[in-house]
Amino acid sequence: MRIVTLLAPLIARLAPCARRLRPRYPRPGRTGWRRWVPSCRQWLGVVSTAVGLTGLFLTVAYAATDIPEDLNAYATQQDNVYFWSDGTPMARTGWVQRQAMRLKDIPEDVRWAVLAAENESFYSDPGVSFKGLTRALWRTVGQGDTQGGSTITQQYVKNVYLNQDQTVSRKFTEAMIALKLDNRLSKDEILEGYLNTSWFGRGTYGIQRAAQAYYGKDASELNASQAAFLASLLKGAGLYDPTLGAANHHRAVERWNWILDRMVKIGRLSPSERAGYRTFPEPLKQNPLYDTGQQSDYLVELASQYAKKAGHLSDRQFDLGGYQIYTTFDRKREAALDDVVAKARKKVRQTHPDAAATAHYGVASLATDGRVLAVYGGPDHRKQGYNESNAGTVPAGSAFLPFVYAAGLEHGVVRRRDAPREKVTPRSLYDGDDGVPVSTPEGPYWNRSGKKVTAHNDGRKSWGRMTLREALAKSVNTPFMQLGMDTGLDKVKQTSQAAGLLSSSMGPQVPALSLGSSTPSAIRMASGYATFAAAGQHVEPYSVRRVTRNGSAVRLDLPDAHRAVSAQVAGEVTQALADSFRAAHPDAAPAAAAVSGKAGTVADDTAAWYVGTTRAVSTAVVVYRMDLARSLEPLPLKGLAGTAADSVPYDIWAGAMGPLR
Repeated sequence: MRIVTLLAPLIARLAPCARRLRPRYPRPGRTGWRRWVPSCRQWLGVVSTAVGLTGLFLTVAYAATDIPEDLNAYATQQDNVYFWSDGTPMARTGWVQRQAMRLKDIPEDVRWAVLAAENESFYSDPGVSFKGLTRALWRTVGQGDTQGGSTITQQYVKNVYLNQDQTVSRKFTEAMIALKLDNRLSKDEILEGYLNTSWFGRGTYGIQRAAQAYYGKDASELNASQAAFLASLLKGAGLYDPTLGAANHHRAVERWNWILDRMVKIGRLSPSERAGYRTFPEPLKQNPLYDTGQQSDYLVELASQYAKKAGHLSDRQFDLGGYQIYTTFDRKREAALDDVVAKARKKVRQTHPDAAATAHYGVASLATDGRVLAVYGGPDHRKQGYNESNAGTVPAGSAFLPFVYAAGLEHGVVRRRDAPREKVTPRSLYDGDDGVPVSTPEGPYWNRSGKKVTAHNDGRKSWGRMTLREALAKSVNTPFMQLGMDTGLDKVKQTSQAAGLLSSSMGPQVPALSLGSSTPSAIRMASGYATFAAAGQHVEPYSVRRVTRNGSAVRLDLPDAHRAVSAQVAGEVTQALADSFRAAHPDAAPAAAAVSGKAGTVADDTAAWYVGTTRAVSTAVVVYRMDLARSLEPLPLKGLAGTAADSVPYDIWAGAMGPLR
């Protein structure tokens, strides 16, 4: 009521004017049809009121509109950059690829090709095309369709602040933000932002990545003809990428010609220069930015998975890009590993051409502190997607024996029912003969078929009574099958997992577990042997040491060391593995070199391993055959892995670890 009282004098003054504007029909003093037509004064009042209210509305709307703080994530999405352990770039990835460029680094021909195609009056307009906006609103409201007409400023606003919805409210908001942005930023700043955030197809945002994706060069190297084609993509890469079909090619050529002609018309390209551009600049057939290399794809896969896990990043967050992933991969070791496996592949194509097509090699090198230094994942990630260094595909065979040995030394054994655990040492004697029945504290072990289970050695050789250390050095199976039963298969499994093997790869808890029925990956086998070389301390494998985004560090949960077995037990295992290495390769390393390693064979000859350590690095190599087009069932090696005297896994291992000192 108080407001009414205050406004009463104003209302009294305006009342006569309102009465004069109020139409009275039929109008007095008029005849015919004029009696029903508003007066000029009334028309003027209505128009003035409408203009005033519209102006007031726009003023209020402009004042109330804020430039959003949050940018549209997809428009500003970047690719992720991976670095070797020495800090040099390794690869760039991302389903959307973007790299920002400063405007001064973008040639004028490139800028004006875009302006000629999209907004030739950019440097003189207020940031909004009122004619184009009116047309777009009319089309949107009147016909349920959309029409172009946006300035580059409006397009930039749509790209980085708004969504792509074609609605009246979005168009109006776009115009208000564009007006404000035009007052806040310089034209060059807006153009730079537009060129760096626009979609050009082939997974690219920004002129720099577009130049690389379509012409394999930087934007600074583009000529006016190539720039005109890239500018045509702003109307829709799905319609103008000429590699997508004949209709697209026809549209692209027409648009390219039109843009070059527009550049001449607005004085940004001379007729003589235009005359030199008569042949359409055909782009590359595919985006070379996705070609990160045959092995680096496997490295990127490992690093991205680990970065997301350790950094608690969702797939969506990671895919938005902008991350710098500093990996643990050693560039020189990776190159040496690639080279030695390539030689092994070449040799097998010559010596075993029939088996070469189904030959597989998985290799991993880890530091004793858990860093993954190098892997060989396969011949080419684009042809074979799964990583052989990280795949639990084939049994570990006799390469698993050190875990049984460690479990026995760590936990002791029980040989009689209800008897206390007894300590065993490397000098404890076990029966090394072939065909020895396996026993439990309750008596012989019977399988489900009602037969006694017996252990067998390679070549069915009998060794007689021997110490456990000697049995490991000579890779005699029968002592360890019995040691596993005496220790308890649960203890064997527990020790193996503590040392680095995954529970998902462990074989059934039956006597064959001790002979390597588990199927660990090369990475996990290298990790397990690294635990012994690290005096019993285990660190989970990790492939990323640091992640940043736009200069800010991303917190990573990196693994800590934990005690897997005692230092004494780890030392005993390492000494036995050193004996194994020296027995098989007496002249391969100097006498003072701390080198240990062991070959691994599988009973049905479907896989061959070599795993060993030197200079605080552990490497595991597995060779096997598998026809991936038919099944995941391993095939017999048929000599593919060489012989005990000339072992392919050992040669790869020695090449990857060399020089041995």
